[in-house]
Amino acid sequence: MTGDNKNFILAIVLSMAIIAGWQYFYVNPMMKEKEKQTTTEITTGGGTTTTTPDTTTPVVNLTRAEAIALTPRVKIDTPALEGSINLKGASIDDIRLKNYRETVDPASPIITFLSPKGAPDALFAEHGLSAAEGSGIKVPGPDSMWVAPANAVLTATTPLTLTFDNGAGLLFSRIISVDDKYMFTVKQEVKNTTAAPVALTPYALVQRQGLPKTQGIWVLYEGPHGILGGQEQRQDYATVTKSQGPISLPSTGGWLGFTDKYWAVSVIPDQKSELTGEFVHQKKADVDVFQSSYIAKAPLQIPAGGQASYESHVFAGAKIAGMVEDYKAALGIDKFDLLIDWGWFWYFTKPLYYLIDWLYGIIGNFGLAILAITVLVKLAFFPLQNKSYASMSKMKKLQPKIEEMRKLHADDKMRQQQELIALYKTEKVSPLAGCVPVLLQIPVFFSLYKVIYTTIELRHAPFFGWIHDLSAGDPTSIFNLFGLIPFTPPSFLMLGVWPLVMGVTMWMQMRLNPTPPDPVQAAMFNWMPVMFTFMMASFPAGLVIYWAWNNLLGILQQSYIMKKNGVEVDFFGNIANSLPFLKKKKAAI
Repeated sequence: MTGDNKNFILAIVLSMAIIAGWQYFYVNPMMKEKEKQTTTEITTGGGTTTTTPDTTTPVVNLTRAEAIALTPRVKIDTPALEGSINLKGASIDDIRLKNYRETVDPASPIITFLSPKGAPDALFAEHGLSAAEGSGIKVPGPDSMWVAPANAVLTATTPLTLTFDNGAGLLFSRIISVDDKYMFTVKQEVKNTTAAPVALTPYALVQRQGLPKTQGIWVLYEGPHGILGGQEQRQDYATVTKSQGPISLPSTGGWLGFTDKYWAVSVIPDQKSELTGEFVHQKKADVDVFQSSYIAKAPLQIPAGGQASYESHVFAGAKIAGMVEDYKAALGIDKFDLLIDWGWFWYFTKPLYYLIDWLYGIIGNFGLAILAITVLVKLAFFPLQNKSYASMSKMKKLQPKIEEMRKLHADDKMRQQQELIALYKTEKVSPLAGCVPVLLQIPVFFSLYKVIYTTIELRHAPFFGWIHDLSAGDPTSIFNLFGLIPFTPPSFLMLGVWPLVMGVTMWMQMRLNPTPPDPVQAAMFNWMPVMFTFMMASFPAGLVIYWAWNNLLGILQQSYIMKKNGVEVDFFGNIANSLPFLKKKKAAI
């Protein structure tokens, strides 16, 4: 087994071994350790104990429209958002994303993201101030009704001020503003008209009712997520469910909430405040309820006859890379760029994304940007690949000597190996030379997969013809003659045009190398492109296009290097030798 084929197999095996080892020896023990870090209470400043208020209510079987109609609301209308603020609890629980639709059809509904309690797939954010147990101080809770100005509308230029009077000398104000994207600012003010100081502890939470559908693949994380104590926390749904209590972690600043493939909602405290973050699961009315929350350690001190305030933020919307980076810089949010899952190869993934995005700004098509990226990657690895192909060319020229040596020492495998090593040394050829560029390209491949599959900019990004979404698989299939037959094949038979092009170009590139003399190896080489064609059929079309274009460039480059090194490129002869019926026909002649 020689050449690119052997190196490709070796590279894939090594990559899978690294991934499996990382998961087994690092990720799994880390997750088990985090499961042990559970507490049921949070100690705040002043020696009192306070927990994040339980805002969970029995889930009512209502439609989303019915749940929204149950309570008075203030409309939200910005360039990016539409929805409403719930005056019951002053929660942010009705958000729809104007710039994104459910499918590639421009007439399909816009994305519904946040929904109130009682609605299917409820997801909402709440803020509040809690009083120490036994203090007797009445504070607004999740069921309190806030007062809004008449005809108020929350826009990107007009904040909303809500008020609540506890009837005992405390006047609460909640000033909610939102920018033209997805960042809310929530300022909680308390005016104390009593003769005694008051201490109230700020908290915020994001709650999700019902276990959401996730992609369930290793390349993408979805679930409870945040930065606490300067460390990224990925407490997935299974981990939080199995935990015997809240998973609590101390922090200064940070953020936490829930992340989906393209969307996220996170509560973001004052980045200088000490707090405890918490991930918890409860079962209410046979519904899984997940909550990500924080509570400050030091209470907000409101002097007699004075006032005090606490400001925090809520992010609720699309995970756009440049925008997230801007929020991180402008608001000083710790590691907010990790809201986007850049993966293990982030040092490749992030630059690759920004390069694709830059090329898109010039070319105007993400598919063409991917083709341009492929050329740039080829140029980056050009010296190594040239060296590899040159070494393979020398190896091909040595094939007659190698075969003669094997026949001469057919009964002595040890002697064969010794003679082979001596031959490589004499001819200054390394059989592993082709492995290096392949291994170097594997992180690029995984990183491109990550960019195409997870970044929202590639969602519903068209190419040409039938490819309307580069982040989804090729929608055509050979099994219905690419749409000519009115039949929708099952998912495992969705074998489209681009996966076939990828498979054919992969097979053609492999044919540049002589057919292995061993029948088992030859059969494996013949079937490998077929297996990869079916494997890649469901992959994002953008990735399949990249691989097909990369194969074509590889064919041209390898052919040029082989001719330059005096090796005949018997392309069609190798094809004939790889096909049994053509080989027999040739032998008969």
